[in-house]
Amino acid sequence: MKIPTVSMFGYLRNAGRILKNPLPFHHENFEKYGDIFQVHIGFGKKIIFVRDAELAEYVLQKNQKNYQKSEIQTKQLAKYVGHGLLTANGKHWAKQRKLIQPAFHKSFLAGLLDAVQKAINTEIERIPPNKKIDVFPIFNDLAFQTVVKSLFSSAASQEEINRLQFITEAAQKMLVKELRQPFIRWWFYLGGSIKKHLDLTREARHILENIVEERKRSNQKHGDLLDMLLEARYEDGKPMEKEQLIDEILILFTAGHETTSNALSFICQLLAQHPETQTRILEEVKLAKKDNSRMMEFVTSCKFTQQVIEESMRLYPPAYFIDRVNIEADDFKRIDFPKNSSILLSCFEIHRHKDYWEDPEKFNPDRFSGKENHSSHYFPFGAGPRKCIGNNFAMFEMILTIAEVVSRFQIDLKSDAIELKPLITLKPENAFLKFSPR
Repeated sequence: MKIPTVSMFGYLRNAGRILKNPLPFHHENFEKYGDIFQVHIGFGKKIIFVRDAELAEYVLQKNQKNYQKSEIQTKQLAKYVGHGLLTANGKHWAKQRKLIQPAFHKSFLAGLLDAVQKAINTEIERIPPNKKIDVFPIFNDLAFQTVVKSLFSSAASQEEINRLQFITEAAQKMLVKELRQPFIRWWFYLGGSIKKHLDLTREARHILENIVEERKRSNQKHGDLLDMLLEARYEDGKPMEKEQLIDEILILFTAGHETTSNALSFICQLLAQHPETQTRILEEVKLAKKDNSRMMEFVTSCKFTQQVIEESMRLYPPAYFIDRVNIEADDFKRIDFPKNSSILLSCFEIHRHKDYWEDPEKFNPDRFSGKENHSSHYFPFGAGPRKCIGNNFAMFEMILTIAEVVSRFQIDLKSDAIELKPLITLKPENAFLKFSPR
């Protein structure tokens, strides 16, 4: 069974709109060809696009050993953030995952929640009341500060934090240009754009190296993620090498703040469209604060707030596609996948597929009340052994943030539609809201 193909001419003809927002192009082809099609991007290279949840589950879980991360992560992203957990494959990935996993156990995260809450409160206090504002910069800073405080406590200066945030975001924008315009990548090299951003990455690594060395010299324990990473040992008893440690920290910055800030922005836009949902969250949060003195108890008791977050991430998954390459030739549902096929699993399309969801375009948090199991077609954090290691951290952070925002403000919508800006992750565009104090 042959995979329907969009020709290279069709791809080049749509290059401009793909650069701006590829989602409409993807959707049109899924509607035309079905749940799988491929795009010829030149030089004999094709990319397979998938919105078949069974195939996604097969690739991510049932036959995951035959599917590894693509060069998008292992080479192109890695040149900016190093070879950490997100960009690693095979034995190196397994070794790093086993080493770092304890730092993200719920028992350890419970000790970070007070620092997380403090960082959240500081950033929420910056929200100007009764004014039309783009909420994304607020949540972008909030998510970055939360990662920094969880990693470093107070070890990094505000100047260093600001610089790290700038470099992290600049590198991502450069990578998006490379991925969406592969036919002029040579120009990015000759014109010096890639060198400029690699120089920025080296600057970030130097900042982190100084922070790590200062922590080692201090011989003080702060109970943060940096302590945990410095104390972690491989099976042979050896710690991470300095360069590997910095790789992992850069990955935590990139993955840890980017997806969360996007999700929080989309959640607040949806809440503005559904004031009755804000009321339900407010009632739940008041009761949870009354009945629970510990942060972890509070977070786990905010069941409906978590449902709102899960439904928001269904409609607007920050990681809106997952890329894989098969090591050996494979077949699924009478479709052959030659060795080294580039496969993009569209979480955005799977999460809105009418075969998997009742009234898929509707915002309905109650679909996550536990009455139905959506695990086979819901991948906001990926799935299988490579499921995002920080999923619990991200969920706790988002629950605390939404609980605090709704407790303080009534959120009103100041733009007609939720606009999208797909980069490496799915970002909001023109997320203008008004926050009225309660």
